[in-house]
Amino acid sequence: MTDHETNETAAEVKVDRQRPETPSYEEVLFYERKPAGFWVRFWAYLIDLLVVTALTSILVKPVFALVGLETSGVPWYAPYAILSALIFYGYFVLMTKFFRQTVGKMIMGIRVVSLKTDDLSWMTLLFREWIGRFISVTIWPLYWIVGFTPLKQGVHDYIADTTVVHEESFRKNKLLQKKTPDGSGLHETSAF
Repeated sequence: MTDHETNETAAEVKVDRQRPETPSYEEVLFYERKPAGFWVRFWAYLIDLLVVTALTSILVKPVFALVGLETSGVPWYAPYAILSALIFYGYFVLMTKFFRQTVGKMIMGIRVVSLKTDDLSWMTLLFREWIGRFISVTIWPLYWIVGFTPLKQGVHDYIADTTVVHEESFRKNKLLQKKTPDGSGLHETSAF
């Protein structure tokens, strides 16, 4: 070996010693339920509107017809409109609380899940189904954001920290786990 080659090797070693050690990462694969997109949620909502209309027609309209009160063309503060709204919101709250899905969601194979806990509390449901749904129904473009968010969340989902997922469909995700400097255990994770 010549002196020139020895100097290059020494320079390479010096450079390698100055370079900080890169932490070792481990890639872990896991499966999570696939979020339900705009169109499947839209069709489930249309089915739910049919169910609510049928419930209102079966439960409320006959009573108002017997009493002789008007049911068409009434203002929002009329008794018929108030009872119809109670059935509408009650349907969504009670079905989601007890089954985590409405009839439309059952037919489409999707369900509501909380992003923070395993259970849907009454407060979460009231925020999601009353306040959030009122905003989404009143301002339609706000409901369209379901198609553009990573977890397919609408405004009502953001308010309640929930999302809607497919029951039988999963997606594969990768998780990077950073090992500790001494090589014992994993301490930092990040999904990508």
